[in-house]
Amino acid sequence: MSLIACARAIATGAQTATAVTERALSRIVAAEPHLNAMVHVDSDGALAQAARVDAAMAAGGPLGPLAGVPLTIKDLIAVAGLPLTAGSKMLAGYVPARDASVIVRLRDAGAVILGKTSLDEFAMGSTNETAVTGPARNPWDLGRVPGGSSGGSAVAVAAGYGYGSLGTDTGGSVRLPAALCGLVGLKPTYGRVSRSGVVAYASSFDQVGPMATTVRDAARLLAVIAGPCGEDATSRLEAVADYEAACDLPARGLRVGVVRSWLEGLTTETHDAVLSTQRRLEAAGAVTVEVTLPHAHLAVPAYYLIAMSEASANLARYDGVRFGHRAALEPDDDLDTLYARSRAEGFGAEVKRRIIMGTWALSSGYYEAYYDRACRVRRLIHGDLEAALRQCDVILGPTAPSTAWPLGSHTHDPVAAYQMDIYTTVANLAGLPAMSVPVGLSAGGLPLAIQLMAGAFDEATLLRCAASVERDAPALPSAPIALARALSGGV
Repeated sequence: MSLIACARAIATGAQTATAVTERALSRIVAAEPHLNAMVHVDSDGALAQAARVDAAMAAGGPLGPLAGVPLTIKDLIAVAGLPLTAGSKMLAGYVPARDASVIVRLRDAGAVILGKTSLDEFAMGSTNETAVTGPARNPWDLGRVPGGSSGGSAVAVAAGYGYGSLGTDTGGSVRLPAALCGLVGLKPTYGRVSRSGVVAYASSFDQVGPMATTVRDAARLLAVIAGPCGEDATSRLEAVADYEAACDLPARGLRVGVVRSWLEGLTTETHDAVLSTQRRLEAAGAVTVEVTLPHAHLAVPAYYLIAMSEASANLARYDGVRFGHRAALEPDDDLDTLYARSRAEGFGAEVKRRIIMGTWALSSGYYEAYYDRACRVRRLIHGDLEAALRQCDVILGPTAPSTAWPLGSHTHDPVAAYQMDIYTTVANLAGLPAMSVPVGLSAGGLPLAIQLMAGAFDEATLLRCAASVERDAPALPSAPIALARALSGGV
């Protein structure tokens, strides 16, 4: 079932929330040895939540739009009473006392939270390989990455643990794992969804977004979590549209922008997937126009300079005194030694690399040459996108240059891993909404995907176009082939 079908089945009494939750928990028990996607499973809590939904159903009380639907949550988002590690030893043992704002909204909608999913440490990565618990595995090919940093969330949905998940997208961390795992992943406009209760990586980029198996499922999740929040100063007041209704609108009349330079450097199958999607949209009545993004080739270096600089400031609080892991000290050790040893033990290699590079970019003598210049490039890219979106309603392109790559293939070449974000970072730099939509399988049985971008706070148009793409694209199998083989005892 889809998320919406599950919610309907529970609301009509065809299924109980408890039975649905029990099946989800059984699926986790069976598949986790193969996938390593979960860092904490709250079986008792999930069943208690499901029982409350069933009790409300029996009493004839009103049910929310997600009543009884099992979901998973990226372990960067606070869920009261559940461990929050951000994929790092630095936060081992931390249990928040309050829910993040998005979790409050999920609970108000009746969702059942199964537990927390794996992520790259402090959301710093594109492969899910920097998590302190080890990498999650792509259910379409267990020897390949699921993408990151929200890789555990993508694996959980693709493997059928729950009907959706929340991730965070700083430079593509919802869209990239969604693309590699055959899911819909949506990054809302910056400010559309509250960041209150979400561990910060790069504060001017971070945004919570939904992952699901269908466009309509993602629309319902977004409708629940979107809206202004008094606890987040960056939260905006723009009205939340009827996102599910937008999914019913035809593509006829939409202007779809195509960036020709984005078709270079792709694998043949990814290249063909974008062009095939363009042709299907044209057949559905959309009009394609060619647009240019003159500064898009600078997006990756600009993004990483700014994100690393913000990370170096955000992670400075983890010093072993106020927050985070505290190292053991000898009697003669001073405060500087405590800081150094705590951070050396608590942070992984990739986090240290980004903190060091960010601190360097902000230092005297380098600020103007690097950080300030990157900020100017950011403004240019924003301007390019605004100009392009005056000519079209949505921009079509690839999510990633290829399908999922083998585990460990970029471990010793971080710059190559950074380049996997080449098509996703532009939306984060401009704060615009973007989403990844699956469009079939490669010859090797791996998901193919395209990316759509729209204007600020125009998620409705984005979902309208995505729903059209989904209707006409080749359907994926109901279960990932590699996982199905593993669960049946095959190799």
